[in-house]
Amino acid sequence: MSTLVKPKRVPVRAGRVSLRLHPRSFVVGTALLLVALGMALVNLSSGDLPVPVPDVLRSLAGHGDAGTDFIVYELRLPRVLVTLLVGAALGASGTIFQSLTRNPLGSPDFVGLTFGAATGALVVMLVLGGGGVQVAVGAITGCLLTAVGIYLLAFRRGIQPFRLVLMGVGVSALLEAANSYLIYKARLDEAVAAQVWMIGSVNGRTWTHVTIVAVAVAVFLPVALYYGRHLSMLALGDEIAVLHGVPVERSRAVLALSAVGLSAGATAAAGPIAFVALAAGPLAARLTRSPNAGILPAAMMGAAILTVSDWGAQRALSTQDIPVGVVTAALGGTYLCWLLFREHRTRSV
Repeated sequence: MSTLVKPKRVPVRAGRVSLRLHPRSFVVGTALLLVALGMALVNLSSGDLPVPVPDVLRSLAGHGDAGTDFIVYELRLPRVLVTLLVGAALGASGTIFQSLTRNPLGSPDFVGLTFGAATGALVVMLVLGGGGVQVAVGAITGCLLTAVGIYLLAFRRGIQPFRLVLMGVGVSALLEAANSYLIYKARLDEAVAAQVWMIGSVNGRTWTHVTIVAVAVAVFLPVALYYGRHLSMLALGDEIAVLHGVPVERSRAVLALSAVGLSAGATAAAGPIAFVALAAGPLAARLTRSPNAGILPAAMMGAAILTVSDWGAQRALSTQDIPVGVVTAALGGTYLCWLLFREHRTRSV
C-alpha cells in the first residue's frame, strides 16, 4: 500500500515578501528551463543557413555582424520566442484548468477554449477577409466568448468541476462542427490556409506574434502564480478551503480568467497547438513526485515540450518545415496510448 508524501517546503523571506519553496519543484523547473533555453539556442543556430553558436551568442549580446543579426533577429528569434512563450502559456493554462476541474482531461484542448479561439480566427479569415493582427484578435475574442458561454451553461447554483468539463466537451463538438462548415464553404486557397492555421504552427512568426503572447504571459502568469498558492486547498474541496481562510470564489474566478487569458494569447500567436496544455502538468508532476507540480514547473515543461517539438518539426522532412502541431499531436497520441497501456497493466497485476 502506497502513501502520498507531502512535498517538503522551505520558507524563504526577503524583507516583507515571504514564500514557501519546494526544493524538488525548484530543481525540476530550473532543469526544464535550461532544456528549453538550450533547445532554443540550437534552433537559433541551425537551419538552411547554419550559424555557429558563438556567433549567435555574440549577435544576441549586440556584437554580431549585419548578416548574422538579420538571420538571428529577423528570421529565427521571433519563432523561437513564440515557441518558448506559447509553450509556457499552454503549460500553465493546462495545469490550472486541470487543478480547478480536478480532472486530468480538463485542459483548454478538451473544455472548448482552443476550438472557440479557432472559430473566432476562422470567422475573421474566411468571413470577414481579415489577416495578421485581425486573426489574432478574432482568436482571443472567440476564446473569451467561449469561456463565458461554457461558464454560463455550466452554472447551476455554483460551478461543479464535472459539469464544467462535460459542458466544455459538448461545446467543443459544436464548435468543431462550425469550424468544419466554415472551411468547407471557403475557397480552396482560403481553406488550405485556414486548415494550416488549425493545425498549429510557429512557422513564419513575426515580432507582432511575439508581442501578443508576451503581453498575455506578462499580464496573466504573475496573477496565476500569486493565486496558484490556493490550488492545493481548492483541490481538497470548498469546505476545507474555506476553513483554511481561502477566498474560494475569488481565487477560482481569478485563476480561471488567468488560464483563459494565457490560452487565448497562445492560440492567437500560434494557433490551436494540441497536447502541450494536456500533458505539461502531469509530466511535471511525475518529475516533481507531487500530486500537483505547480504552475511554474508546468509552464517550463510546456516550453521544453514545444521547443523540442519545433526542433523535430524542422527536421522531420528534409524539404520543408512541417507545422509543430503535427509533432505535438503525434506525441499526444503516443502519450495517451502509453497511459492506457500502463493503466491496463496496473489493473491486471
